[in-house]
Amino acid sequence: MNTTNNASLVEELMSQLQGAPMQQIAQQLGTNQQAAGDAVGMALPMLLGAMGNNAQQPGGAAALWGALQDHAPAQQPAQAMGLGGLDLGGLLGSVLGGAGAGAGRAPTSGADILGHIFGGNQQRAESGLGQASGLGANGGQLLKILAPIVMAFLAQRVSAGGMDAGGLGNMLGQEKSRVQQQGGLGGGLLGSLLDQDGDGQVGVGDLLKMGTSFLNRR
Repeated sequence: MNTTNNASLVEELMSQLQGAPMQQIAQQLGTNQQAAGDAVGMALPMLLGAMGNNAQQPGGAAALWGALQDHAPAQQPAQAMGLGGLDLGGLLGSVLGGAGAGAGRAPTSGADILGHIFGGNQQRAESGLGQASGLGANGGQLLKILAPIVMAFLAQRVSAGGMDAGGLGNMLGQEKSRVQQQGGLGGGLLGSLLDQDGDGQVGVGDLLKMGTSFLNRR
């Protein structure tokens, strides 16, 4: 039995994406599985860290908790699933089928979700990932693929754990701290997003700019 408390959300999700899912992502990006895996390893800490930052702002955790209700997974036979009960194959098929389309269902639109996570910094996040990973313009495409998967993963965790907004905020806050402590390219990308005034420090002004994206959700 896994010690989930000792495994980061990034590690859990990364392990579930190995094999066929990563191969699908690589094909969509037009790259090999190794390069796709490296890029996903940078993207997930940035995504979850930014969500953790948003969830720590006033009202942010409650807004995210509400948004996750739109992504609650349908119950399916356990053998067909990864992510502890999530139909990963079906979700990837849906996402990859319309990852680049702006006009899709709101709950599965990667671009829409990224707008809520990064706010006005979405382009900065996409270009930063593209440069760091070598994917170039496909950095944005990868984030659009991963965003609905991350949301569905968190929705499953919230549902299975009976979490309220406070529990979700604590979980994501811990994940953000892990990302920052572990550093690496993912942590560096997150740090560059949070330090929006360019002074090398993440201050209150930076946090407030990042935290408004979820508050303006509806």
